[in-house]
Amino acid sequence: MTLDDVIAHCLAKPGAEETYPWGESELVCKVGGKAFAFIGLVEHTVGVKCGADAEDAAAWRERYPGDIAVSAYVGRYGWNRVDLTGAVPDDDLLELLDGSYDAVVAKLPKSRLPKSGP
Repeated sequence: MTLDDVIAHCLAKPGAEETYPWGESELVCKVGGKAFAFIGLVEHTVGVKCGADAEDAAAWRERYPGDIAVSAYVGRYGWNRVDLTGAVPDDDLLELLDGSYDAVVAKLPKSRLPKSGP
């Protein structure tokens, strides 16, 4: 997947919003005010929630050493950084993106859940 594909996929999610809290080099996709993807526009990386905890996230790093690494600052909470120029197949990348979104939505209070229809 290209960087543009990843951005389009994330922003097509119900309730997704595009933010740049740290400047133009990193796009943070949020739902209900919570981040579900940290997209490095210069580095061509994406940070995603990879399971319930750091142990779940470690399984992905073991599967793709060198292409998936611990995310800075939030890695202990189950977040990994994926190199979009690496060998992670599109299907797995989509699983990671969708799983991160779903994990964040699952923890949102009812009042901040995205609307699923028009």
